[in-house]
Amino acid sequence: MKKTGNEIVDLSFELALKIIEFSEILEEKRKYVIARQILRAGTSIGANIREAQNAESKADFIHKLKISAKEADELEYWLLLCEYSEYYPDTSSLQNLLISIKKLLNSIIGTTKRNLKK
Repeated sequence: MKKTGNEIVDLSFELALKIIEFSEILEEKRKYVIARQILRAGTSIGANIREAQNAESKADFIHKLKISAKEADELEYWLLLCEYSEYYPDTSSLQNLLISIKKLLNSIIGTTKRNLKK
């Protein structure tokens, strides 16, 4: 994977790739509904982060990152369902990466909001 030098962009892209693989594993196990939900939420995080890089204003940037944060919360929900359900693959590495992304998103949103008030 080619690195952009932008940590949140790179991490979210890495997560999306891993989510695609995980969704394919779920589909092989005929867990279609959960696979689709995880695929949608997990790839949406990075798509919105990428879109935020071309935001029209700081407020637009914050808005797009907040959408990513909401998708990250939703993905966390689906991964937790897998963790506590029988016959689902381990989600711990995905959850660890997601936690890093959520922390970084919250930090970026908070910093941008503070700078917006100046």
